[in-house]
Amino acid sequence: MGSAIKVAFSVFLISCSSGAILGRSDTQKCVHYNYSPSSSSSSGLESRGNLSSVVTCFGEKDKRLHCFATWKNVSGVIQVVKQGCWLDDLNCYDRDECVERKDAPEVFFCCCEGSLCNDKFFYSPDSNLPQISTTNKPVTSKPAVLSTLMYSLVPIMALTAIVLFSFWMYRHHKLAYPPVLVPTQHAFHIMIEDPGPLPPSPILGQKPLQLLEIKARGRFGCVWKAQLLTEYVAVKIFTIQDKQSWQNEYEMFNVSGMRHENLLQFIGAEKRGSHLDMELWLITAYHEKGSLTDYLKANVVSWSELRLIAQSMSRGLAYLHEDIPGHKDGHKPAIAHRDFKSKNVLLKSNLTACIADFGLALKFEAGKSPGDTHGQVGTRRYMAPEVLEGAINFQRDAFLRIDMYALGLVLWELASRCKAADGPVDEYMLPFEEEVGQHPSLEDMQEVVVHKKLRPTLRECWQKHAGLAVLCETIEECWDHEAEARLSAGCVEERVVQMQRQTSVTAPEEIVTVVTMVTNVDYPPKESSL
Repeated sequence: MGSAIKVAFSVFLISCSSGAILGRSDTQKCVHYNYSPSSSSSSGLESRGNLSSVVTCFGEKDKRLHCFATWKNVSGVIQVVKQGCWLDDLNCYDRDECVERKDAPEVFFCCCEGSLCNDKFFYSPDSNLPQISTTNKPVTSKPAVLSTLMYSLVPIMALTAIVLFSFWMYRHHKLAYPPVLVPTQHAFHIMIEDPGPLPPSPILGQKPLQLLEIKARGRFGCVWKAQLLTEYVAVKIFTIQDKQSWQNEYEMFNVSGMRHENLLQFIGAEKRGSHLDMELWLITAYHEKGSLTDYLKANVVSWSELRLIAQSMSRGLAYLHEDIPGHKDGHKPAIAHRDFKSKNVLLKSNLTACIADFGLALKFEAGKSPGDTHGQVGTRRYMAPEVLEGAINFQRDAFLRIDMYALGLVLWELASRCKAADGPVDEYMLPFEEEVGQHPSLEDMQEVVVHKKLRPTLRECWQKHAGLAVLCETIEECWDHEAEARLSAGCVEERVVQMQRQTSVTAPEEIVTVVTMVTNVDYPPKESSL
């Protein structure tokens, strides 16, 4: 009965304010502006030379349209970053002026409703007069009568806003995300043992972030494409039930030495909501080409592209596996990925690879326990024979060799979609898809990999190509049934360099310049002396 009364009361309030909420146009005009570093004037104010035009915003009939502005205060000089249209956002409702009210942010952000309302924007952290950032004209104070009226209506407006917000949350929960402020990696400090609010810490680089579209879904959550000022980023969202995976991946991103060109770049983290509705966010670099799996489904690769992907991928895994006591950021421990597969290899715009998804990763530090070493984790299709058998030696080298078995399968996926061989290129298939289909059980994989000792087919035509023949040999040494016989990731990278040399005479038109950073990693990797 109480819920019905609340809903009825909300409907009444909405009907009373229908002129403000429902009687709006489906279009709105906003000032559109993009900052260029070369467009600052001698007067110290932001030049308007980069103003593209006054743009018309369009949206769905049941969505509201807003304008926004972002700017910086650089040593007293106002520097406009961007202005334009903003999506339906509760924080912008019924604001006829664009005002930033947060106390001393690094990047100022405001939004408003009304035609060209973002042409002027203000910073007013308290009851002081707003300071306009795009004109030299002083801002006149509001009439005393109007100020008195506003103060009198504040309690009523606040109560109305609370009721309307509750109703809106009920109707639109999880359908739209308002902008959030995301701290950068260097400013973000989090108490991962505490699932409650973030502890107080200095936030040096807050920026507005807006989710745009879902790009992928996995067992631990979904990945969104998002906009951070003028750049795109990826936001991986976990539910509170998958807190352990989020926490482990966050820890791995913050291990000393985890910044590498072939490892996914970490930007920041965020906790949203509370209790069972809490969401845990990881913000990383965004790569438009997506995963290697998705790319191979839609494209075949040339011999030079195969070498580039294989070399950068094996270089990233070699770096992940390596123990580096003298790293500039501190001692980098050896790390086992434990869920290496083509879905967790992302491709940059130039087709170099970077490794992602460290939710199951283990780090190995001298004198410390690596944590949860439960054996049968990862994706069944890519599990090594010893994992499927449950016969793992819980030592560092054993876990690194499990990654190498999976690397052999990913290299096979690359070879199966390469057009260099004199033969047909088949449609993309996952490893063992011919034998066990797309959704194998643990028993299916045990039968095929452990008992029958089968591996994906290495086609005869591949052996006739000098480079692919070396790759086939490398693949077989990676997925060897005996773990101790498998190659290290550093050795795989060296083999790919050899493939380039061997094919340089027979296929000079496919030679590409690849900067090699060969990491000689043998098992066991070197450890620091204590």
